[in-house]
Parts: sequence; structure tokens; C-alpha cells
Amino acid sequence: MKKLTIIASLMALSATTFAQTWSVDKAHSKIGYSVVHMGLSDSEGNFKAFEGKITASKADFSDAVFEISADVNSLNTENEMRDKHLKSPDFFNAEKFPSITFKSSSFKKVSGKNYKVSGDLTLHGVTKPVTFNVVFNGTATNPMSKKETAGFSFSGTIKRKDFGIGAEMPATMLGEDVTLRASGEFTKD
Repeated sequence: MKKLTIIASLMALSATTFAQTWSVDKAHSKIGYSVVHMGLSDSEGNFKAFEGKITASKADFSDAVFEISADVNSLNTENEMRDKHLKSPDFFNAEKFPSITFKSSSFKKVSGKNYKVSGDLTLHGVTKPVTFNVVFNGTATNPMSKKETAGFSFSGTIKRKDFGIGAEMPATMLGEDVTLRASGEFTKD
């Protein structure tokens, strides 16, 4: 029995030893959203300041844990007046809720390069489980840095009112569904 316990401990230790951390390459990554304005057009924004990392021990990332955060104060819609309004208590309330975070709980292959990632999204002080579509674009050695790099594209839809965003804004003015998008490269540490 003692031998079995030692072997199990060594196996657990070796699994931990092989876990790799991948950090987001901010120069080749972005996080953004779009929402329909007045039923006429998409209003888009992105976050200029963000962090991201992946921890995985398998080459296909099937055991990956994604941790991503964005600084709400870095919101940019290419319109300074709108940015100020979106950061106000009417919408994101950046002063009270300065960050958006996502931590995955599962990453499952659907087919080919298509995956589903599920986890907890915290936005505007509200945490809810969400699932996003992911395309794993593969890995390559970056010719400049000589580091192994992995590429991913994420997309999914949330209901803004589920997170208390623009709760007083009627759906005829601002769509209820918000499409979240992110794409990026992660470099093995």
C-alpha cells in the first residue's frame, strides 16, 4: 500500500511538473465587443489594456485553463464622449468595477480546430457562467523571438442586462445581446 501511495504521489507531481504557462502577446492580441445601436448598426469597442495567460500540460490544450482580464478604463470606441459615457455608472461604472475577468473551468474540443471554453465571467460586479466558441489556430515558433506561440480566436454572446450593463437603456436603443470577441497569440514562458 505504501508503494502505491508513493507511485501515485510521483505521478501527481510529474503531471504538475509538465504544466506550461503561456502569456498573451499583447502586440498580436485584442479584446472587444459589439452591440446593435437602435437596430441600425453595430457599435463596437475594445479594451487597450488587458492580461491573459493559459496553463496547460497537453499539446492540444485540452486541459487548458484560460485567465483573462481587461481594464475597463482602457475602453476605446474611437469616440471620446461615448467612451466617457460608457465608463460612467450608466454602463460599466469603471470607478466601482475597474476590471472584467474570465477564468475557464473547461476547454473541450468540438471538432477539428473548434473548441468550447466554459468558465466564470465577472463584469460590472456580477459573476456568471458563460461558454464561448474558440478556434485553436495552432502553434508555431515565432521567427523573431524563437519562442513557441499558440493562436486562438474566441467569440460568444452575453445579455447585457444579466450583468447590469445599461439596465435603464431600452432594447430599441441598445441591443440586449452583446457579442464578445478576442483573438490572440500566447507565448510559452
